[in-house]
Amino acid sequence: MKLIDRLKAFLIDFIIWLYLLGTGLYFADSFDVQFPKMMIFPIAILVAAITHFIKDSPGLALFGENRKVWFKSISGWLVVVILIMTMAVGWSVVEVDLYKFFTNGANAKGIVSGLFDPNLKILEMCLSALMETIFLALLATVLAIPLAFILSFFAARNLMPKTFLGNLVYYIVRTIATIFRSIEAVVWAIIFSVWVGIGPFAGMLALMIHSVAALTKLYSEQIENIDQGQVEAIKATGASTLQVWIFAVIPQIISPYLAFTIYRWDINVRMATIVGFVGGGGIGLLLLQQQQMLRWHNVGLIIWLIALVVWIMDMVSGKVREKLQEM
Repeated sequence: MKLIDRLKAFLIDFIIWLYLLGTGLYFADSFDVQFPKMMIFPIAILVAAITHFIKDSPGLALFGENRKVWFKSISGWLVVVILIMTMAVGWSVVEVDLYKFFTNGANAKGIVSGLFDPNLKILEMCLSALMETIFLALLATVLAIPLAFILSFFAARNLMPKTFLGNLVYYIVRTIATIFRSIEAVVWAIIFSVWVGIGPFAGMLALMIHSVAALTKLYSEQIENIDQGQVEAIKATGASTLQVWIFAVIPQIISPYLAFTIYRWDINVRMATIVGFVGGGGIGLLLLQQQQMLRWHNVGLIIWLIALVVWIMDMVSGKVREKLQEM
């Protein structure tokens, strides 16, 4: 096993043990058991070193050094313990209370009654807001496509040359796409609602930014899975990089690109409702206003309309993606 792989395995084990000791410390604090918090670092290092010495650790298993059956190894049972501890900590942090869930159902009486008796008098206003939401999502998707399409070529590892400049461009585009994708559309909507004002334009910009980042990742991964034989064949003719992209790459990715794009529009329609809650316009903003005024019958109608549109989008996008896969 190479030294660099051994160091990586040790780092993985250190992080695993640090996490496990940290979860134990969390429960110790819950029971007012005092323990020096900084001690978990040297303990994690020591235990990781011991597991490496006996050659039985998750890090070594990840790199193929530990070949034992999971239930006969320390690393296998350690993973089981981590999963149990993670669920236990999650249950505690989220403050799951099944008693409240089963006994406080009366608190939702207003919204339930609204669902079964929606106020059709505001149907015209709701349809107008719903149309705004649909076009908001459509425009965000359409504007994101060309940007994501171009960026995906620079974010594909197999297309970028293994030179300093090629690696630099690849990592910059990948990093920016990852950062922008990790910031949820709701956060972007808050930023743009301050930037351009509350309304559908802010919601469209938020969804567009998030869509560019998400589609860049999906598109680039599809490029990385293409048949390299066609690429090499075109290169052998003396074609330039642009010609290779046009004649060897694009014909292989058109169908999955269209499927990803339609799927993204489906997601944007759903997200458009959520961004409306923070100033992104559309039916989400109307839903928030009606909810704040406790007009549950209006809320009921809006929920039914949102559910109907999402259901139609699911059916249509599913059929279109099915046809594209047959191409």
